[in-house]
Amino acid sequence: MVEFIVIRIWINHETLALQSTMKKLAINLSMTVATLCVAFVLCEIFARALFKDSTNLLPRYHTAGHYDEVTLRRTRPNMQFTHTTPDGSWLFTTNKQGFRNYQDFDYKKAGNAVRVVAIGDSHTQGHEAHQDYTFSSVIERMLNSRGIKTEVLNTGVSGFSTAEALLLLERELVKYKPDYVVLGFFANDFEDNIKSGLFSLTDDQELLQQKNEHLPGVAIQDFIYAMPGVQWLGENSYFYSILFNQVWALYKSKLARSARNTIPMEFAVATKAGFSEYEVKLAKRLLEQIAKIAKTAGAEFILVDIPQVDGPNGTRPSVTNQMLSLGFGSPDYFVSSDILKPYQGAALFHRPNGGKHITEFTHTLIGSDVARYIQRVESVKAGH
Repeated sequence: MVEFIVIRIWINHETLALQSTMKKLAINLSMTVATLCVAFVLCEIFARALFKDSTNLLPRYHTAGHYDEVTLRRTRPNMQFTHTTPDGSWLFTTNKQGFRNYQDFDYKKAGNAVRVVAIGDSHTQGHEAHQDYTFSSVIERMLNSRGIKTEVLNTGVSGFSTAEALLLLERELVKYKPDYVVLGFFANDFEDNIKSGLFSLTDDQELLQQKNEHLPGVAIQDFIYAMPGVQWLGENSYFYSILFNQVWALYKSKLARSARNTIPMEFAVATKAGFSEYEVKLAKRLLEQIAKIAKTAGAEFILVDIPQVDGPNGTRPSVTNQMLSLGFGSPDYFVSSDILKPYQGAALFHRPNGGKHITEFTHTLIGSDVARYIQRVESVKAGH
């Protein structure tokens, strides 16, 4: 009986000690969380005060897209999110395929609709542009207003290279039976093709596919976006965005150095545009293969030259006359950045701050030029 009482007293004592320890841990944890929250709020206030006018809230929301045996990054499906820069705020909506479209698409076309697939990087996707005024939306709206039933799939992905666009078209987008394939080509595609490591050139200047997967930064995004509140931080917190942008820039720099150590760039024979001979030849072959895939699928290939920033209100082409003289891309139709020349000095072609993406005005000029070409082709098909 005495032993039972002693054991019971000991158990009560240990229970009280454990409860005391847990209480202390809870208090310490609460204080730590509170301290971190206060520190984050102070850092956010500091970041907004000093860096709001130079910080971009441009979350990418990439995840893996599996297309047959090829795996590429894509924008997360069925999302709504915002981008904010010193130049404004823009709402994005993605469909179940991860395209920047309001509606979903089946592989089978509806009736006799003309179907256009637009592929490219963030310029094509429409960063820093309202969804209804990307060049994809302009093409669709303009043709529909002229009695040509049209569906335009905006499949642009931030950071996409021509190499990724080729594989996406070949393994997935041809299943949508496109009548036209529109590719937005921007100058950084020359380097991004190298960074992707998806293709190289043989000694005979033929394309050689090196791998079936390219998912830069996807694993970490899948991890962080599974956490509650991270999406809100990405779209609202300047302090978080500064940290994320710095990490992303370091990662891209590391990826570029790794790619250049693998493939010689031959800068001794660089073109006047500042790209190596190898970069230009690789891009040329990739575009020629895209044209071939489009033709095999019964579609026309339209190449869009996305202009670069040149001075406060000026532009310069991504595809130079020198490249065109070499048969660069072999498109059925080429949208030159020269379409901007009549408006030089009068219009804003790129966002002055933010990510310096093309503006809705530039999107409208590109989209309307593409739409007029498609209208002419469809008119000939109809015998008009």
